[in-house]
Amino acid sequence: MRSRRRSFRRANLAPSSSSGCSRQLPIPILLPQLIAQIGMDVVVEEVTQIWGQGLSQVKALDCFSHHFRSGRFSCLLGPSGCGKSTLIQIIGGLEPATAGHVRVQDPQRPDRARPLGADSVMVWQNLNLFPWRNVIGNIAFGLEMRGMSRAERYHRANAFIASVGLRGFEHHLPGQLSGGMRQRVALARALIMERPVLLMDEPFAALDAQTKIVMQEELLKIFDRTHKTILFVTHAIEEAILLGDEVVVMTARPGRIKEVIPIALPRPRLLEMVNTKEFGALFDRTFHLIREEVTAALAQQAALVASQP
Repeated sequence: MRSRRRSFRRANLAPSSSSGCSRQLPIPILLPQLIAQIGMDVVVEEVTQIWGQGLSQVKALDCFSHHFRSGRFSCLLGPSGCGKSTLIQIIGGLEPATAGHVRVQDPQRPDRARPLGADSVMVWQNLNLFPWRNVIGNIAFGLEMRGMSRAERYHRANAFIASVGLRGFEHHLPGQLSGGMRQRVALARALIMERPVLLMDEPFAALDAQTKIVMQEELLKIFDRTHKTILFVTHAIEEAILLGDEVVVMTARPGRIKEVIPIALPRPRLLEMVNTKEFGALFDRTFHLIREEVTAALAQQAALVASQP
C-alpha cells in the first residue's frame, strides 16, 4: 500500500529529474495591497438538505455540523454525491437548507450574524466565465454589479491581471486562453471582491497535472498572504492534505462528518512535503477513511441501478 501511494504521488505531484531538465517556475502571483486581511467564522449547525419530493426524494446532507474557523483552510473530502458542493452552496447563500442553520460571523463579534453570501465569493469547477467578455471585463464584473465606475473597476482589475501573470491578455476572450489561464481569471475575479470567505468547488479538477500543481502552489501563496477563511471541495487526498489546515472527511450520501483530521504540517507548504513521513501518515489515515465511504457510495449506485425497471 505504502509503495503504491508513494509511486502515485511521485508520478502525479513530484517534479521529475530523469530528463535532466529543471522544473519551469510558475509566474508568481503578487497580490495587490487592497485584499482584505480578515476572516470570518462559518458555523454550520444540524444542516439537512433534501432534494425532490415523494419517491424521488434524495437526502443530500443529514444533520451536518461543523465550525469552520476564521483564517483557516478547510478541505471537504468525500465520495461523489455526498453533498460537498451542496454544503458550500448553502453557505454561500445560493441554496436554502431544508433544515438547520448556517451563520457567518466575525469571531470578535459572534452575536452579530451576517447575511449568507454577503461575505463570501465562489470559485467553481467550470469557472463560469462569460465567453463574450474579455479578461478585464470578466474580472471587473462583480465591481460593475456594485455600481463602481468603469475607470475605477478597470484600474483595480488591471492590478489583479498583473498579479496573476496575465498582463498582455487583458483583451483576450476566455476561448483564446489555456485552461490554467482561465483558472487564473476566475481566481482574480473572486479575489477582487475582497470578501473574507472563499468557497472553492473543485476549482482545479479539470486542469492537467502540471497546471494543477502550479495553481495549488499559487493558492497556497494567496492563503499565506491573506489568511482568508477557505472552504475547498476536492476528491483528491493529496490535494486536501497539501492545502488544508483540516480535512473534513464526509460519509457517502446522505453526507455527514465521518472524521475531521487536523493537518499540522508547517506553513508555508511546499510540494516536496508529499514525500515526507508525516505526509505519508496523514495520507494513509485519510485513505482508509475515504475508501470505506467510496465503497459505500458505489454500493448505493449499484442498488439504485438494480432497482430500475
